[in-house]
Amino acid sequence: MENVIPRYRRPIPSIGDPVIQVSHWDEAIDAFDEKRFKDAVIEVLNYINPGLMEGQDAAKDLNIVQTQGSAEIQVKVTDDKFSVRAPFLRLTAATNRVALLRRVGEVNFSPLTLAHIGLHGDELWFEYDMPLSVCQPNKLYDVLHEVCVYADDFDDQFVENYAAEFYKKPKVKELTESEKEEVWSQISDIFEDFHNYTQFFIEKRWNSFQWDNLVISLLKLSNMPYVQGRLRSDLIEYIRNLFNGDLDFNFRVDKGNNFMKKLSEKPKEEIMKNVYHAEQFISLRWRSSEQIITDRLKQNLSQVEKYEKENSHFDLSYYLQFTLLKLIYDFNLEDSYKKVIEDVLEEVSGLEPDEAAPKLSKAFYTLYEGKVNEEVPAAQSKKKGFFSKLFS
Repeated sequence: MENVIPRYRRPIPSIGDPVIQVSHWDEAIDAFDEKRFKDAVIEVLNYINPGLMEGQDAAKDLNIVQTQGSAEIQVKVTDDKFSVRAPFLRLTAATNRVALLRRVGEVNFSPLTLAHIGLHGDELWFEYDMPLSVCQPNKLYDVLHEVCVYADDFDDQFVENYAAEFYKKPKVKELTESEKEEVWSQISDIFEDFHNYTQFFIEKRWNSFQWDNLVISLLKLSNMPYVQGRLRSDLIEYIRNLFNGDLDFNFRVDKGNNFMKKLSEKPKEEIMKNVYHAEQFISLRWRSSEQIITDRLKQNLSQVEKYEKENSHFDLSYYLQFTLLKLIYDFNLEDSYKKVIEDVLEEVSGLEPDEAAPKLSKAFYTLYEGKVNEEVPAAQSKKKGFFSKLFS
């Protein structure tokens, strides 16, 4: 196999992932500073998901109900109070109640920091209340994000581990047959690249790059917005482990490699049952802005400059691949930011590192310097013979 950059194809569009407009966030901050607290809450909701306020009369109390996976997110806003309730599980006669409630107690201490899970009859709810006067936009966003993310994460785990039942069936829309084939083709490419590059790095004795190969593969899978259910939860767990410096490096790589190998051996039907469009209250990724992205990339700047100074094209090209993929994984990016990343990843697919590194570096600085809307790199056609070259 020749030393070229792994393949990348941007995911097909999702109908369930809310797209942000940063202007709403700025308006929310201004409204809160001017003590127009209800207006601030409304602008945060518009920022989170423009569809939430459809059919609502802002002059009256707001009652918003929308699903996030199998959880039902219930938001109420009066002139002086905000509350969120999210019933997400039902306990049945078959449920291991003691073990489940013990785990719920642990979750209430960590990772939850604002909301908590309460037992109401045979139902488990996330819940949180606060006066409108303390609904600072960052706090409000964090509360709603926390409730939605963990309701979406823990429901599958609790159903599988403790025999609980989902609160309600998620509102999903199946992909069309042509979409399914396109998605499976992309997933198959990721599996094939993972195995080929694993073997390539073993033969070269470049063991440290096993981490890069693994994290790039997992991020590509997880960045598909229609990957749902237990597969999404598993991907989150293994990506979290790979970036956890408190764990032994070889342990992280071995554990991740074993997961990817087992995943790639599963039948198509088993994997694709986790692929569908799902209605969402909020994007599971964190909010973003020009300053947030600049601050994040500032953490990578010294390493990028080091590789550039050393002309380490191979190191730089792999470092920037997972750095850019991690931006999509972590943040709900504006379309212009996502386009810069996806354009360059497609452009460098199949290129040798000395050709790819400058292109990836240019995209990095465009994002870091906040020049996204000044110059959006255009995707170039892939080189002829790319697929035959990649694994020749």
